[in-house]
Amino acid sequence: MSEEEWERFLRESVTGAAGAPVEPSARAREVERRLRERPGPPEGWRTYSPARPRRRTGWYLTGLVTAAALLVVALFPQQVVGWFGGKDGGQDGAPLAAGSDSPRKAPGAGPDLRPTLAEPFRGSPAARWADGAAGITVPPAGATGWMDAAQVERALRQSRDFLVAAGLNSRVLRGERPAKAIALLNPHQTDVQEYLRTALSSTAPTDKTDPLLLFSRFRPGQSRLVGDVVRTRGRLTYREGKRGAVEVTADVTFVYPVTPAGDSGQDAEVVRTIVRREVVMSWDDPAEVITEPGTMSLVSYALDTTNGGCSAPTGYFVPPFGAADEQSADEAHHVDPYDRSKPIGMGDGTAATGDSCATATRS
Repeated sequence: MSEEEWERFLRESVTGAAGAPVEPSARAREVERRLRERPGPPEGWRTYSPARPRRRTGWYLTGLVTAAALLVVALFPQQVVGWFGGKDGGQDGAPLAAGSDSPRKAPGAGPDLRPTLAEPFRGSPAARWADGAAGITVPPAGATGWMDAAQVERALRQSRDFLVAAGLNSRVLRGERPAKAIALLNPHQTDVQEYLRTALSSTAPTDKTDPLLLFSRFRPGQSRLVGDVVRTRGRLTYREGKRGAVEVTADVTFVYPVTPAGDSGQDAEVVRTIVRREVVMSWDDPAEVITEPGTMSLVSYALDTTNGGCSAPTGYFVPPFGAADEQSADEAHHVDPYDRSKPIGMGDGTAATGDSCATATRS
């Protein structure tokens, strides 16, 4: 036997020849027996299968629609509110969202309830309107004409200040001089200054010199405001006007609940005088127009009124106490004083010239 064969013989004697059967141990035989008796995979084993791509189309579309809806709400909140009854047509009793655009229709019909001292706005769309200046919507400012964005923002704020001083100031409502409002008017605009001098001093104003064209006033001995809240609904818009001016247009409806001045009883009559005003204000470039800082010129002004008086101008609103409604010679001329979807002058009662009066469908 060669040396190589002898070495292989010794190695296989220790490790066993390749392919030679190996006798299993007693433990191995017991495990094998249990496996044969138990069906299925052994306990603790994990079966692996390749991962399959999952279809997420439904969740993807749902997320896309939700994101789009949130974007619409963020960009157009007022329109979205209008879809669900939040515009002037809504009747769910909740406060209305700000009037950022022109309404498409008149407010919906509500319960036919008479106003009281405790609830002067009940039965009226104004029950859901905002108080005072909060009801006058001011749009976002952007550079326009000769003004940058910050200047336009200031012009819009001062335009609303004028409306507040002319139509909401408690002293002006009692017939006092509207000094704060006049301070915002360009003192070099001669026609307006002449109107102010005549309107605020005359005891017999005409249609063209009636102070009510710009200012809300009640004669103290005849009527008084119920509480200290006036409801408003309206907005400002702006554009570039003549000679680069920033032209601001205000379209605002004011609702004044008033009662007879000498009646303080719990059952005192309450009448709502409803005034819609449109005022166009021009914030002029001082390089083009003679003006003073912080003042503006008036381009035009007009109003419609309901329950404010149908007789000759007196310089004050005259609520029709003791009468159900203001009546018109033309009984077919009926108007809804809360309908802001129509241009001013087409029927909220008294036009800018004060020469017509209509029957209000509600007050």
